[in-house]
Amino acid sequence: MNLIIISALSGVVMMFSGLFVKNNRTISYIATALIIFLSLATMCELGAKSWFNIPQAEAMLRTSVYGKLIGVILTIATTFYFVLSGKDIERVGKHVADYYALMFFVLAGAGILLSFQNLLMLFLGVEILTIPLFILTGAQKQNLKSNEASLKYFLMGAFSTGIMLMGIVLIYGAMGSFDLSVIGKKAQFATPIHGANLMGLLLLLASMAFKVSAAPFHFWTPDVYDGAPTVFTSFMATIVKVAAVVAFIRLFEGSMEPFHTSKWQILVSILIACTLLVGNITAVFQQSVKRMLAYSSISQAGYMLFAVFAFNAFGKEGITIYGLSYSLATIGIFSVLSKMQDITFDGFNGLARQYPGIAFALTVFVLSLAGIPLTGGFLGKFYMISAGAASNSSYTWLFILAILCAAVSVYYYFRIIQAMYFKERVSDTPVFEVPVSKAFPILLIVVAALIILIGINPQILLQYLYF
Repeated sequence: MNLIIISALSGVVMMFSGLFVKNNRTISYIATALIIFLSLATMCELGAKSWFNIPQAEAMLRTSVYGKLIGVILTIATTFYFVLSGKDIERVGKHVADYYALMFFVLAGAGILLSFQNLLMLFLGVEILTIPLFILTGAQKQNLKSNEASLKYFLMGAFSTGIMLMGIVLIYGAMGSFDLSVIGKKAQFATPIHGANLMGLLLLLASMAFKVSAAPFHFWTPDVYDGAPTVFTSFMATIVKVAAVVAFIRLFEGSMEPFHTSKWQILVSILIACTLLVGNITAVFQQSVKRMLAYSSISQAGYMLFAVFAFNAFGKEGITIYGLSYSLATIGIFSVLSKMQDITFDGFNGLARQYPGIAFALTVFVLSLAGIPLTGGFLGKFYMISAGAASNSSYTWLFILAILCAAVSVYYYFRIIQAMYFKERVSDTPVFEVPVSKAFPILLIVVAALIILIGINPQILLQYLYF
């Protein structure tokens, strides 16, 4: 509850700060202070009750240790995002305070998605999460690609929301309730499964697959991620995606339990296979690093969906590790990319000679996304695939496909390392549009060290799941 209320209040504070504070640097400092306070508040909630106890809301929102821990991960990742990319946010446009306010409102929506107990709260959480993103995507008014991306995201998002609402209506018609626990209990004794309930669940599956950019509902992702300001693409591909995946798990964990091991796993396995294949194969042929990362985020969603396939404790542990390591690595890469003049692979040529600290941190981020051992990304993928195998070992083809796709991802991720260390820079133009501060490489190395620490000792994070 701390995450929902404090992030919403922080968004209001940022809106009013835009009226009274004209210095963009000061606005960034205010936003950073608020996100640090929010992170501490969510951490405090792990070991105790929420600061805001609202008994009347328990039927709509029900927090768990798992949801609280994911909330801590989201706020920590957002803190690093604000610190690393604050100056880039200031360069997007004039309304810096509004950008921060919208991102705090996104976190409020994420908090609802981590604790919803009612389908109506799911709808509200999704809308609060996505509507600010439509605005952030089109923040660069003078950029036609940004305008196009915003319009495309809005239209596709509205369409998927309509599908979600239709699914909710059908489930309510079949079960007579919006409460997930009631729906799950009634579904256990419904033999055969009510047709309206089944159709409603399939529509919810399609709409949530759209939100996490899983194939074949991914078609909006490359254009939107590519057209949006690079600094906001980072936020969309990490915090938003992880929150949507956890909501995916929470939604179907109870309502799909009665027929989880049969038709449900077949559907999700097809969804995972398509997502892995589309994301990895198309990423291989990209020349823009930003667009390559957009397609790779699709493939990363495929690995996260193993938690939906499994519905076991191992899957929850995996999404916890995966969510933090993937978010930190992606935020780190995009924080560098948003400062570069050339966002193709050639733009990274010779970077290690001029900026060895930045190159080292980028190497760790790339290794983690590729799933190389001793990084958090490797453990995340290991946990996700192991969770699927523990749930149903008969899907050997899916686990082999996931491993092969991880091997394919090494090719396009390592192109960045190859460019930084083994290619000469031909152009005389500066690597970065603006001078990089001395603290920036140090912050990147801190993030890289955290990813390695998670990869070596994941219990630092997982111990909080079993208080």
